[in-house]
Amino acid sequence: MASHGIKDRVAIVGMGCTAFGERFDTGLDDLLVDASNQAFTAAGTDKDAVDAYWFGTAQSGMSGITLARPLQLDNKPVTRVENYCATGSEALRQAAYAVASGAYDVAMAVGGEKVKDSGYAGLNAFPVPNDGTGRTLTAAAMFSMVAPAYAQKYGVDEDELKKVLARIAWKNHANGAKNPRAQFRREMSMETICASPRVAGALGILDCAGVADGAAAAIVVRAEDAHRYTDRPLYVKALSFVAGNGSGLTDPTYDYTHFPEVEASVQDAYAQAGVTDPRHELAMAEVHDCFTPTELVLMEDLGFSARGTAWKDIQAGAFDLDGDLPVNPDGGLKSFGHPVGASGLRMLFECWLQLRGDAPEARRVGNDRNLALTHNLGGYPGEMVSFVSIVGRELS
Repeated sequence: MASHGIKDRVAIVGMGCTAFGERFDTGLDDLLVDASNQAFTAAGTDKDAVDAYWFGTAQSGMSGITLARPLQLDNKPVTRVENYCATGSEALRQAAYAVASGAYDVAMAVGGEKVKDSGYAGLNAFPVPNDGTGRTLTAAAMFSMVAPAYAQKYGVDEDELKKVLARIAWKNHANGAKNPRAQFRREMSMETICASPRVAGALGILDCAGVADGAAAAIVVRAEDAHRYTDRPLYVKALSFVAGNGSGLTDPTYDYTHFPEVEASVQDAYAQAGVTDPRHELAMAEVHDCFTPTELVLMEDLGFSARGTAWKDIQAGAFDLDGDLPVNPDGGLKSFGHPVGASGLRMLFECWLQLRGDAPEARRVGNDRNLALTHNLGGYPGEMVSFVSIVGRELS
């Protein structure tokens, strides 16, 4: 890829994140104000000091007014963006590049979603009614194809693989149980996970992330200005975004055991940040575990495990809080929940807590490394968008 990156040119100086869940008692306006006010407080600033806003939402608004109204912004540019489930990350990317370009001194990315009282059971791209030509498979069905394909390619017994996927869910639920903002705050036994009712293929209910309401926000400035706002900023080391062209759906060689868009975006991010050994250079990673097979494959696509070995690393606890590389220490989508517009920023919020030493001790990662990664995807195997960010607490 031809990206030159903006390494160490932009800093994150304030972040906020609401609790995720079935927020029937709270409207979208309240969620956006809550997350934004947390970020303003963290940065020691206010809405008037922000020069421009980027608002990410998939289903909860059609323009920047959706954010400008509840924040009561006066004459501020607010850009509404959407990029499947990577919408929150898209808002951050645009805000960061706007600051890096010199167009603005202070920019803010806010992502939010209010879908639980929409009248629909899950996530629904607009317009919900269609002419019958749209995809007939659910997201769970599409991602369910990953597990048997992986088992066949690498010679893993399907019963053994089921236990591997259950361990992913077990880990993320254990982490989420320690997170007061998580949608699901209950530990789940391996037996309960394995026995959960199937929803698509071999995937059970507890292999699937929850749909949630929630919001998250980040304030970014030039790196040289960071200490005007906080003595513990996070510096952007890499931002990479890839949009696939959907060719996986028509390519007879595509085997569902890897996501090419993820491979491309993470290779670009590592090049921008100068990372050569992610498993031992990163303090933690937040990855897009929309379904347990997704996290399995991502461990290999992101270079955390060699091809065909992630299932063994998962069983060995390599990605637990005290493992080689903690993955989803906040519970991930699986436990924290998935409001589409907020998820990418939620992932970054956990990096903010962990690298600054503000994460609760019960789920603090067991190393003192300087870098953290977020991975946020949207779409389906064969046609997706993929975002990777790397942030650090020190300038290079």
